[in-house]
Amino acid sequence: MDGTGPPLVTPFDESGDVDERALRGLVDWVEARGVDFLVPCGSNGEAELMTAAERARVVEVVCDAASVPVLAGTGCPGLRETLDATDRAADAGADAALVVTPFYYGHDQATLEAYYRDLADEAPVPIYLYSVPAYTDTGLAPETVGRLADHPNVGGMKDSSGDLERFTLTRRATADADFDLLVGSGSVLAHALDAGADGGVLALSNVAPGPASEVYDRHRAGERAAAHDLNAALVALNRAVTAEHSVPGLKYAMRERGAPAGHERRPHRPPDEAARARLDDLVAGL
Repeated sequence: MDGTGPPLVTPFDESGDVDERALRGLVDWVEARGVDFLVPCGSNGEAELMTAAERARVVEVVCDAASVPVLAGTGCPGLRETLDATDRAADAGADAALVVTPFYYGHDQATLEAYYRDLADEAPVPIYLYSVPAYTDTGLAPETVGRLADHPNVGGMKDSSGDLERFTLTRRATADADFDLLVGSGSVLAHALDAGADGGVLALSNVAPGPASEVYDRHRAGERAAAHDLNAALVALNRAVTAEHSVPGLKYAMRERGAPAGHERRPHRPPDEAARARLDDLVAGL
């Protein structure tokens, strides 16, 4: 899992049901614009608003439609549920599983490390750690990640902390392991690549897959200044479809670009007029 991959949105129809035809079309749309892998059932996929059966079906549809690797989101608050979801994803053809830190209850680093070791021991596909403190109020310490990176069935990590210092320390702690370190914020993609990132799982890659991939490609080609300039031009859009307007804003911007993003699921609400106008201006600049 290197390069850029979108945490793929899940298209819902107006009644709130998963729109499988639109989902297949969305896979084609982002693949045609240069993404390197796909990540269904993550935060931007509204996974926490879906049933376990719906999540399994979304992964199955994406795996069937995809021609690039699939990193399926399977994390749940408990080990048993996560193992079940990971087994289902593997049966559907996923190449690896992205597992968010267990949430709702607070856990210390020793508990998190034991959880991931037990999961990796039993999982039929490689496990990618997922640290997103903004949603879980829990972060994986670089030292914890460094120890887990030596497990033969831990393949990498998505770091959505937005903390470049922590990211750099995590890269240093995993430098000797076969471990894909992916950044989770499009605003700092070029900076993370400077720090040794292998790529990114980026909401930005849903709405601007081509430009996001170009940041990665230019950086890898040694054109670091150009990569940073392009990344800087994408920061306002990235912020608008994440921190400012969240999934409804992301899906609106995608629809404006012609992507079959579908509708948001309740309790999300569509963006208001001011948000739509802001998003229109940013999309027009692509």
